[in-house]
Amino acid sequence: MKYFAIVSTILLGLTLQAAAQGKKNTAPVPQYYGNRAPLHPKPYSLLPLGAITPQGWLRTVLVQQKNGATGQLDKLYPLVMNQRNGWLGGDGDQWERGPYWIDGLLPLAYLLKDEALIAKVKPWVEWSIKSQQPDGYFGPAKDYPAEPGIQRDNSRDWWPKMVMLKVLKQYYDATADPRIITLMTNYFRYQLKELPQKPLDHWTFWAKYRAGDNLMVVYWLYNITGDAFLLDLAALIHKQTFDYAGAFMHTNLLSTTGSIHGVNLAQGIKEPMIYFQQQPDTLYPQATAKGFDDLRTFNGMANGLYGGDEALHGNNPTQVSELCSAVEMMFSLESILEISGDVRYADQLEKIAFNVLPSQITEDFMSRQYFQQANQVMATRHIRNFDVNHSGTDLCYGLLSGYPCCTSNMHQGWPKFAQNLWYATADSGVAALVYAPSEVKINVAGQTPVTVKEVTNYPFEEAVTFTVNTPKKVNFPFHLRIPAWCKKGVIKINGKVWQETAGNQVVKVERTWQQGDVVELSLPMHIYQQHWFENSLSVERGPVTYALQIGEEVRAVKNDKDPLDYGDGYLEVRPTTPWNYALIATPDDHLEARYRVEQHVSKTGWPWSPGQVPISLKTTAKRIPSWKLYNEMTGPIPYSVTYGMETGEEEEITLVPFGCTKLRISQFPVVNGR
Repeated sequence: MKYFAIVSTILLGLTLQAAAQGKKNTAPVPQYYGNRAPLHPKPYSLLPLGAITPQGWLRTVLVQQKNGATGQLDKLYPLVMNQRNGWLGGDGDQWERGPYWIDGLLPLAYLLKDEALIAKVKPWVEWSIKSQQPDGYFGPAKDYPAEPGIQRDNSRDWWPKMVMLKVLKQYYDATADPRIITLMTNYFRYQLKELPQKPLDHWTFWAKYRAGDNLMVVYWLYNITGDAFLLDLAALIHKQTFDYAGAFMHTNLLSTTGSIHGVNLAQGIKEPMIYFQQQPDTLYPQATAKGFDDLRTFNGMANGLYGGDEALHGNNPTQVSELCSAVEMMFSLESILEISGDVRYADQLEKIAFNVLPSQITEDFMSRQYFQQANQVMATRHIRNFDVNHSGTDLCYGLLSGYPCCTSNMHQGWPKFAQNLWYATADSGVAALVYAPSEVKINVAGQTPVTVKEVTNYPFEEAVTFTVNTPKKVNFPFHLRIPAWCKKGVIKINGKVWQETAGNQVVKVERTWQQGDVVELSLPMHIYQQHWFENSLSVERGPVTYALQIGEEVRAVKNDKDPLDYGDGYLEVRPTTPWNYALIATPDDHLEARYRVEQHVSKTGWPWSPGQVPISLKTTAKRIPSWKLYNEMTGPIPYSVTYGMETGEEEEITLVPFGCTKLRISQFPVVNGR
């Protein structure tokens, strides 16, 4: 399996800090955390929060978050995020929503080095630290009577603590505040004592499915302190967690409609690989790979996600994916990537980030969809064929439309993506495994500080350029991912070809580097197609899925009916141009002739602006008159290829990046040409 090949090439360098540390280390906390024995070595380690500086379009995205809902959710959503919140010591919302918001706000604040945002984060961290009780428990501890719009019960539930543990871990990564180590050590002793009597599903079922988040923080703390009891706790948490590995390998979980909650799956899918660090059985990477394969086969969509509205619901492109599933699946993929080093997980991470996020959250970061469709031709208030409907508001763009968990949780997507662009490697080098404009400061061989600047318009352009700044000549490896979709990547050093390489691997460039060295990575993007539900077809280029450009009429709706539940208002979107097109059947080796790529100069820093798309594809298609609206969605998609299908004449259409659309067809029926 590719996993073991990757790990075997870099284990030599794991003296980074891991294998020999059997006893508790009293030396200063190291900058990067490899796995301490007996945990299995991992190829990559996350960098401290603040080591990576987003630039270019990525900085624009993060600044939009700051100016939008992420930076001011306390003002926009005061019912939950004001001083009454239980995580600030109040009698208001006691559960997940406050920690969800801070789980995105905190990394955003430190990535942007924004003092105002950091000041907004601090009270939540400080209250959490000061809330710790003598027995080790921390967080809200008192339930209150029901109150509309907030969750005031189950305050002692294990699940919300798991979100706050992620927050506190990130805070320590940014500040090295020793109080976090004390708090977590005491809390994990409390967990070890209490879990036998009050297991993960004692208060609610959520923690049983999401405990991978808890487990990963336990291992993180163990790598710092070496406290042996943490491995006992980790084994207990794994035992009480839903058996994802067994379910993926031996049951029909992923082929059965309604079998599991979509967000639980997005969070839980990483748990086998998290536990693999303590129990390095090949079962866990195999189960993880099979889980992703089966999820794609039975529920997959062209945007990189799956039908889950809210429970698993197949792969019809009118079924939907939840925004929480997007950001949680991104975090799971980031977590798996660090442990496995497997290219496929970075590829899927980019697929979700570059397609789902910019289409499901508006450019100003003030409105979002609770649910999104791969084939979405009306985003209106209407009851549709979903497992869960929230008075029909699920497809509308709003702050609270659908359900407010996504209002609180959407903020972690882009900041954690930025935090996972770069890694320290087990062989004392640096790795760029996901691509976006940025700069990283990292210590390499012999603790030499270097800076690497990445300049790129990826994913819309093929070139990624890295410039190395180092105070002296230094030998270290530079790991570069070549995506699976890339047939042949080209690496140049200082203008000369260093290597041409096939896709689906991590290439290690090991040499002596000096000030100003430039690495040019070229990832040629060809057009390819993938088959989906009813043999429908998606058109893709690099990590971007392309969708039909549909005229969009956006209308603001004042919500007088149920503003407490779904907000004072929301946006509805209706089509102004036809959408019922079928693509022309084309062999794979003729796609470049069928689709004409057009690059455009964008005048905006936001690369997914519908009015100024950075790239588009021109092709011809035929309309299918019998394929019409049904229940404010596309009717059943015609099977491809249907004999005798009546169609219109060929006409030119434009395909644009999925992320540039609010309405779209991304999974097309196919008909024969002339």
